[in-house]
Amino acid sequence: MIAHKRNHILLSIASVGSILLAWAVVAELRLVPELFVPRPINVARAFLEALLDGYRGQLLAVHLASSLFRVLIGFSLAVVTAIPIGLAMGYSERIGALLDPILEFYRPLPPLAYYTLLVLWLGIGDESKIALLFLAAFPPLALSATSAVRGIRAERILGARSLGASPVQVFFHVVFPSCLPEIFTGLRVAIGFTYTTLVAAEIVAATSGIGWMVLDAGRFLRSDVVFMGILVMGLTGIALDRSLRFLEKRIVPWKGK
Repeated sequence: MIAHKRNHILLSIASVGSILLAWAVVAELRLVPELFVPRPINVARAFLEALLDGYRGQLLAVHLASSLFRVLIGFSLAVVTAIPIGLAMGYSERIGALLDPILEFYRPLPPLAYYTLLVLWLGIGDESKIALLFLAAFPPLALSATSAVRGIRAERILGARSLGASPVQVFFHVVFPSCLPEIFTGLRVAIGFTYTTLVAAEIVAATSGIGWMVLDAGRFLRSDVVFMGILVMGLTGIALDRSLRFLEKRIVPWKGK
């Protein structure tokens, strides 16, 4: 088992290393103009400059903190609302029939399609951005919870009832624990989708945020800053996903066993 895991780690390192090597070769040999593919050393310098001196008057840590604040608040609001609603939709056919058309209507809409309305309603501050991220995270969370409830085998619920469990006990001791693995899958999908919507949320009247920094650098043809910002966003996204996977192992240790 340990050797198997070590091999997977080595494959991951080799995969990332080969991409970085190809990038360095293309950039150093000037196979592509530096405007399009900056040299890794220039991207590293842009990172240190943003980290120590800041970009457009604010440190990289401030830009990243602004973005994470928006993402985590929007995501957290979606968690505390979408999961209970999704569980209710799966548990009750009437609630499902009532809410499913609304969810299915707005779920395929691109975020920018209704962002203009949010700006009109909530202004150009963080409120509209957080609302957009909340709406982006809501569907995958609600659908994963609904699917998890509907996927529970009837024998589990009937067995608990035959042993004298009340409806409340059935929900908290049978239904909800059985749904947790699929809910965590929905959490991971939702945090990724929320983070990808971040750039759209920071397009309008933002002066900070990692997404805004990338967009602003692109307007000034600062490809080194764009590459740096994308790398920071990617690594941050991995950290968020790893955090959820860590919680999943602690809260749902029986998954896959």
